[in-house]
Amino acid sequence: MSKLDKATSGFYLHKITIIGVGLIGGSFALALKRAGVVATVSGWDANPENLSLANQLQIVDQHSASLADAVHGAELVMLAVPVGAMEAAAREVLPLMDRGAILTDSGSVKQCVLEAIEPLAASQGIRYVAGHPISGTERSGAGAAFAELYQGKRCILTPSAATDPDALATVQRAWQCAGSDVVLMDVQKHDRILAAISHLPHMIAYSLVNSVSSYDRYEENILDYSAGGFRDFTRIASSDPVMWRDIALTNQQSLIEMIDQFEGFLRELKNDIQQGDGKRLYEFFLRSKVTRDALIQPKVR
Repeated sequence: MSKLDKATSGFYLHKITIIGVGLIGGSFALALKRAGVVATVSGWDANPENLSLANQLQIVDQHSASLADAVHGAELVMLAVPVGAMEAAAREVLPLMDRGAILTDSGSVKQCVLEAIEPLAASQGIRYVAGHPISGTERSGAGAAFAELYQGKRCILTPSAATDPDALATVQRAWQCAGSDVVLMDVQKHDRILAAISHLPHMIAYSLVNSVSSYDRYEENILDYSAGGFRDFTRIASSDPVMWRDIALTNQQSLIEMIDQFEGFLRELKNDIQQGDGKRLYEFFLRSKVTRDALIQPKVR
């Protein structure tokens, strides 16, 4: 029996609701529909055109006239909105949910989201499970969603001491049915790790594009000469600016720590170049190459 078969065995949700039917929420819905573990997917989005598109693409089954209709009867509601909008969205959604239902989210920063939403959910008799799928693309909106997004990817859940065990098990099974390997993790550890492996690379990509595009030694736009390497490296700078503004503001401490560390290595590299130290430059590049190669071929390490 495959991992997916084990995950789907005996697991079924009659209705889920996605708040924010974009790449993340829409792909989650499509993955569960493809796995055959959900009867009805309802959706709600602040952008009516995006919600209409989600309906046309059959990401959602119910094009609800109101938020109350969207969440009524849902066993599981996912908040798939920018981190900065999570608390406001929760305040709107929670009073409308059926008591005992489960609220989860897909935010890339967990501590601030959990601390804001968990007490609100408890006051409404709603069980809350904080989560974050480690997957995505630079695209956004319902048109970017696809069922295979989470296949073989990790999803981190960050339960607290107050998290209901049955609710945690339900959310875990749902993500497994979507194709993810689920990891349970402390919120602070999550935010520090994500600052390193996701948030910092995005900050670097945005900074690199701005740096190169502002280079004014020549009259023409030197970006016209960019080839595959520059475009591949900076692909993630095409990501949603609202989402990354919110991530930078809500994971500030961990992100600053990683930026400081990156600046230290950049200073080291700059100094080696200034000194013309070929030996140190070779060692610097080799160390990076071995580490990077090990991501693709673990035996390299």
